[in-house]
Amino acid sequence: MSLTLDDQGLPAGYPLQPAWELAPRAVAALLASEAPVLLLDCRLDREVAAARIDGAVHIPMQALADRLDELAEHDEQKVVVFCHGGVRSMKVTRFLRERGFEDAWSMAGGIDLWSLAVDPSVPRY
Repeated sequence: MSLTLDDQGLPAGYPLQPAWELAPRAVAALLASEAPVLLLDCRLDREVAAARIDGAVHIPMQALADRLDELAEHDEQKVVVFCHGGVRSMKVTRFLRERGFEDAWSMAGGIDLWSLAVDPSVPRY
């Protein structure tokens, strides 16, 4: 069964939270632009081994509090966080905003939706 996606790369009925999330195709457009964007992968090491988005910085959600200083230089630019399906990235986005990263966003649907909407060469798992 194939999934039908809208112009943003979201499945019909996806409950996008526009104050917190960016659709996959919007993220792809940002990455293709000249704008400084940090793409942050908050998944586990084994998930990164299964599938990855080129150029993403990997800091697992569980390690973020201890490694937050690694992101300090990005605190005034757009940060887009992703995980597998969007749940962990939403938590990380909230964590980052609470610590001064005002332009932090979760990628709706995570790497799974990225694979469907933007780059089918990224394996689904």
